[in-house]
Amino acid sequence: MRVLLVEDDTVLGAGVRDQIKVEGHSVDWVTRLDEAGGYIAAASYDLVLLDLMLPDGRGLPFLRELRKKGDVTPVIILTALDQISDRIDGLNAGADDYMVKPFDLAELSARLAAVARRYAGNPNPLVTIGDLEVDLAARAVRRQGKLIPLTAREWVLFEGFVQHPGQIISKAQLEDHLYAFDIEIESNTIEVHISRLRKKLGREKIETVRGMGYRLGEA
Repeated sequence: MRVLLVEDDTVLGAGVRDQIKVEGHSVDWVTRLDEAGGYIAAASYDLVLLDLMLPDGRGLPFLRELRKKGDVTPVIILTALDQISDRIDGLNAGADDYMVKPFDLAELSARLAAVARRYAGNPNPLVTIGDLEVDLAARAVRRQGKLIPLTAREWVLFEGFVQHPGQIISKAQLEDHLYAFDIEIESNTIEVHISRLRKKLGREKIETVRGMGYRLGEA
């Protein structure tokens, strides 16, 4: 998953960024709304974490403008504003969730995953794929009850396939899921991760669609 973090508090921002990275996702962190607008125009994000009080303006008008343009990217508001009226305003502006500072980073991760599942059309965290049992909430894959260990990046790639069943995902889209703007990517990185996933899960689980990308196999 590729996440855009819009937060001007350097301590909180670093903590959130590091938490997202530890889980294998890519994250771009900006501290101003004008930067956020530029990043959203240049890349496709799976989720935006948005503070409401930024140096160059307030987050709610920014969010309303996104929705007005037809942008349906999930947005979770992160703010110190804790009144019920503030929450109502945020949700009515188009936010998918609302977290009041200070918050637990583990809870943020859980909410981020829940929002992503809803947008993927599968709010149920338990999925069966052939002989595999996938727990999206626990980030675990089992075969006949036995855990199959995946690295953080292997999990993020596989989760992307699970949440888009039957869809072809291009190499560029997979790279976007794994890496931020400032990371250099070797040309064969995705192929290496796909190869490792196939060895662990079964070659038939991820199909290659020649010239287009990859998709989750039916087996």
